[in-house]
Amino acid sequence: MVSIFFSTSILAQQSGSIDVVKESRQILQMAEYIGVDYSEAVTNGEIANEDEFAEMQQFASLILQKSATLQTANKADFDLRQTSVVANARALQQAILEKYTIEKIQVLTQQIRQQLLALSPALLLPTQLLAQSQVQTLFADNCAACHGSTGEGNGPLAKSFSPSPTNFTETKRALNRSLLGLYDAISAGLEDTAMRAFTELNDQQRWSLAFYAGSLAFSQDTNQHKQTDKKTVPKIALQSWINNNPAQLANDHGELTLDQITQWRAIPEFFFSQADSPIATTKTNLIAAVAAYRDGNLSQAQTLAVSAYLDGFELIENNLDARDSVLRKSVENQLLNFRNVLDVASNDALVVKELQHILQQLELVDNTLTGEVLSNNAMFSASLIILLREGLEALLVVLALITVLIKTKRQDAIRYVHVGWISALVAGGFTWWAAENIIDISGSSRELMEGGAALLAAGILFYVGYWMHSKTKATQWQQYIQNNVERHLSTGTLWGLTGLAFISVYREVFETILFYQSLLTQAVGDGSQSSYVWYGLVAAVAIIMLITWGMLKYSLKLPIGRFFAISSYFMLALAFVLAGKGVSALQEAAVIPIATFPFDITVRWLGISATWQGVLTQGVIMIFVVIMLACRDKKTSTTS
Repeated sequence: MVSIFFSTSILAQQSGSIDVVKESRQILQMAEYIGVDYSEAVTNGEIANEDEFAEMQQFASLILQKSATLQTANKADFDLRQTSVVANARALQQAILEKYTIEKIQVLTQQIRQQLLALSPALLLPTQLLAQSQVQTLFADNCAACHGSTGEGNGPLAKSFSPSPTNFTETKRALNRSLLGLYDAISAGLEDTAMRAFTELNDQQRWSLAFYAGSLAFSQDTNQHKQTDKKTVPKIALQSWINNNPAQLANDHGELTLDQITQWRAIPEFFFSQADSPIATTKTNLIAAVAAYRDGNLSQAQTLAVSAYLDGFELIENNLDARDSVLRKSVENQLLNFRNVLDVASNDALVVKELQHILQQLELVDNTLTGEVLSNNAMFSASLIILLREGLEALLVVLALITVLIKTKRQDAIRYVHVGWISALVAGGFTWWAAENIIDISGSSRELMEGGAALLAAGILFYVGYWMHSKTKATQWQQYIQNNVERHLSTGTLWGLTGLAFISVYREVFETILFYQSLLTQAVGDGSQSSYVWYGLVAAVAIIMLITWGMLKYSLKLPIGRFFAISSYFMLALAFVLAGKGVSALQEAAVIPIATFPFDITVRWLGISATWQGVLTQGVIMIFVVIMLACRDKKTSTTS
């Protein structure tokens, strides 16, 4: 499996970016350190510890110096908010000199951290931690000598250090310490202290230690809650959970109590029960794609970029659409266009720039999906739309086949159509089950199947539409039907109807199941919200049944000539839609390249996408339709 942890080494190799990342992270670390340890330096406006007070002054001076340097050297990379970072750094330095209260100092350090976090590149977060026993062994081997076996800061070497090693079990300190700060301290050390950088540990080990150290102050109070609280993952984006300390999280999320947050902090695995979530999968594969690109393996980079979209983001598109359709469309376009960037070798700066932009957008997606729970009505609507959007095309094809057979007096052949669509439902369900339990069906394979099936169905429907149109004006249509339908609907042709019904339905079933599965993961509560997903599904089925009844009732009442005319236009329209969707699916699977159209003409329900390939394909169909109609009208005029 590809690496699942972000490393700033991707940025470190970009000239001009390494200083921004490294220096800003050091400022974050020092600001947090002041907010945590200032109370040991100053108490009631008086210096409590001269060494600690000197250290606070030194760190404040470094924060101001580094902030000013970043502002001067990286104006192109930082917006005007950077000015306020310098202003707050200067205010912090003055506040320490004047021995302000810890509360005022923490306000300033928190403001500095929030400003810098808003300006910093997006961080790909861990998607899995080491097992608890492995983390405890790591802590014992690397941390216990200074911090003690239980993290109380009383290890055998502790007395020889000044300042003393951190006591991770001290609740007041832990409430003001972020997991990002702990991770950075482990990764880069802390200047002017005995805390060294543990560069020999990999990212997973460092993140695991950070989460473990951050849990030690709260474990004793929350053991009794582990079984009950573990049922619900907190609705806080993992990025926010890592960037902010518990006190800040409680302040930012008024619906949560500090007790709840500390309970979750005590049990790191809370945030990793969904390690293979679509967003995590997307980020993981994007980072791996860039790593492959930097190694010169453009083919592997393309494969991973394709998987980032199809095995990750695509599965939550419906959920995101219900909240922010503009954001969904933006991220979708970025992910698809990112492949074009990866096609060009030796373009590292642009690749990393695009990666960071996409990661930042994915953080917005994560915040959108986790920060606000879908309402019951939104859950119902999303469920309804999924089935209607995915199933309506297949339904229309099947109904068209049935009505044609009825109008041509071949009701005995309808069973072949029923065999086709029922088999597709069974096969789709089995395919999903096999993908979950036996084999690994990639998103690329799924789109390849759907795209191929859509184009095949489009070709057949176009032919059928053309054939039906050619019969709408025939004066001897009844004789034609009597003389030819029986002969042409041989056993082989009838099984062909089965095949078309199967293809039309199967191409939708597997993906529809995945979309519902993803939607159900967004349901919260005691299960009552999940019921709205099923209500939406039942409502969609009811609407589909109503459409079925209406089409069968009213189409059968039409005169045969008009029926053929309407049905022919209907078939040609379906061919147009399916051709566009087939091209889009093959583009998503990276079988067909993506050339962006000059302006956005996307109409998803018509299969129209803003790519030259899709526009040209559907344009060719339109040209053939126009020619067909013109020729038919000319023939009719001549006959008259």
